[in-house]
Amino acid sequence: MPGISPAKDPSHISLCVAVVVKGYPRLSETFIAQEIRALEQCGLNLRIYSLRHPTDPAIHPVHREIVSPVSYLPEYLHHEPLRVYRAWRRARHLPRYRPALRTWLKDLRRDFTRNRVRRFGQACVLAAELPAGATRLHAHFLHTPASVARYAGLMTGLPWSCSAHAKDIWTTPAWEKREKLAELDWLVTCTAVGRDHLAGLAPEPGRVGLIYHGLDFDRWPRPPGRRPARDGSRPDDPVVLLSVGRAVEKKGYKDLLAALALLPASLHWRLIHIGGGPLTSLLRERAEALGLTPRLTWLGAQPQEVVLSNYRAADLFVLASRVAADGDRDGLPNVLMEAQSQGLACLATRVSAIPELIEDGVTGVLAAAGDPAALAAALDQLIRDPSTRAALGAAGTTRVRERFAMAEGIAVLAERFAASAPAHAAF
Repeated sequence: MPGISPAKDPSHISLCVAVVVKGYPRLSETFIAQEIRALEQCGLNLRIYSLRHPTDPAIHPVHREIVSPVSYLPEYLHHEPLRVYRAWRRARHLPRYRPALRTWLKDLRRDFTRNRVRRFGQACVLAAELPAGATRLHAHFLHTPASVARYAGLMTGLPWSCSAHAKDIWTTPAWEKREKLAELDWLVTCTAVGRDHLAGLAPEPGRVGLIYHGLDFDRWPRPPGRRPARDGSRPDDPVVLLSVGRAVEKKGYKDLLAALALLPASLHWRLIHIGGGPLTSLLRERAEALGLTPRLTWLGAQPQEVVLSNYRAADLFVLASRVAADGDRDGLPNVLMEAQSQGLACLATRVSAIPELIEDGVTGVLAAAGDPAALAAALDQLIRDPSTRAALGAAGTTRVRERFAMAEGIAVLAERFAASAPAHAAF
């Protein structure tokens, strides 16, 4: 892997990392899959442990390339009671089981939920079923997966680390973040705003690092040609708007539909949405009530090759992210980087880390979050102005390819794993 010196190359070190994820494989978590594949190529021996079974109808090409074995922990403990019971009997004989139990009971008193009980049961299964040569636990997301990794790490004595992303940063209670940050070896996150927030809760700021996910540009090559100069004046050749994201509150699709309804009827456009999510039916009903249905196409969740072809066919990418009522918000959505890699102009909102990627008026356009009128004004201008879209798309491509390549971050992450490799397994 470029950027890794031979002395730090993980292929020279005996590493067996158990990677704990919430669900695998997932179409909406390409960034995790591409990281796992890149770390495999660096020489790490990974074992994937998923808390949930897959539900998406398809997978990305990168999922087919991953060679790490996948194990599914009991999604619900009562579905596999014998497995859980056997794991608990084995786990309770581990020398550090009692400290793990005390920690969990302390957490349970503050979070008396079924989910908290499930996390401990899953941790028992993980601790009991880890391969003998396991050297580290690494969780993707600071909430549920990190809890399972934390309890299993306490039981086994294995060190653990974490990659934090978005929802997990902003919806996990402060007490839980502080205690996890005090116990883990190190944590990386994918935005400066997330890094700063977590560093303020850590016992020392240096425990938290920033690694942008970035893109693997072998998977996102430059588009083959130029886009047509559509300007919304022709009903037979409308400007193609594209949005890729799950139908959840933080993606702001209710705001986007409201903004589209404010556009003049004489402006010709159509919107393609890619993504699944629990609010899909409600959004389609809302679009029908606003009279937008004839102009909208809902494709649902799609694999990467379909997403790529839609980036290349679209004229403008739109993402109306906002902070949800429960505090959930985007980090730095990979879809914005993907769109920019294809020379596609992006209109987004000033939320979380999006301004870390998009400089308003230079590499894209930013509107106020939760403001359909402001979003509509920006849409109106960009739909009518193909030359501005082309300039923004070109500038966005240059920035994302110069500053957001995946290889640099993977090199840093691989070095972290290598530097913290123990001489042997702890149990």
